[in-house]
Amino acid sequence: MLPRDLLNGVENREAIARLLDGGDRAVQKWEIVCSDFLSPPELAEATQILSKLTEIHFLAWGGYAQAERQRVAIARAELPLEQNAVELAAVDISGNFLFDPASHRDFLGALLGTGIERQKVGDLIVLGEKGAQAILVPELVPYLEMNLAQVRTVPVRVRSIDLADLKVRLPQQKELSTVEASLRLDAIASFGFGMSRSKMVDLISGEDVRVNWKTVSQPSYQLKSGDLIAIRGKGRLTVGEIAVTKKNRYRVQLSRFV
Repeated sequence: MLPRDLLNGVENREAIARLLDGGDRAVQKWEIVCSDFLSPPELAEATQILSKLTEIHFLAWGGYAQAERQRVAIARAELPLEQNAVELAAVDISGNFLFDPASHRDFLGALLGTGIERQKVGDLIVLGEKGAQAILVPELVPYLEMNLAQVRTVPVRVRSIDLADLKVRLPQQKELSTVEASLRLDAIASFGFGMSRSKMVDLISGEDVRVNWKTVSQPSYQLKSGDLIAIRGKGRLTVGEIAVTKKNRYRVQLSRFV
């Protein structure tokens, strides 16, 4: 069995434990095992843990390059592992949402309202008045075609589509620059996300802020170049080049993705 001491101190213990169970099956049965969909924090931690194991190798894929939620295929190190080993399907959820617009939350709620579990669903791509597209495990496509009939007040039709037909919107990127007295998380993140420092301190203290997908609860946390800051519902911020000014302050380049 793969070592379970790898679970010590992990933040997403349940998800990582399921991956290790899958790794055990992959090793024992010489087969490729595919996980459920992982959130970005789970995927980041999974990558760190699984990379320590020499018995297996793995590959993550969510249907397109920028996908946030991804499945992980695991195989013995001796077996080849390609992208098509990650089993994915996509559906189009079409309806006329012109007079009753639906959000990401509305579509996700409707999907889960049919009885399926969150970990069986990947990214959702909202298409405005035309509906949405969803990535999910292939075995659920027939079920959704039969059981998802309405989102909000709008009747919908669900049909299978190819992953190549996903209408992916690339994230918008905004370049920012600030000069700060320190590299504290609260100082840099408050500027990057355009909010007061006190509001950012509240978010950090409330464990709503992640750095490199790990929860950080200390406003004084020191950032470095390459760090990624994420706040649910507010996008992501990447710390770029950091330079020290003549007055010993820090000029920080930032990229914000929304």
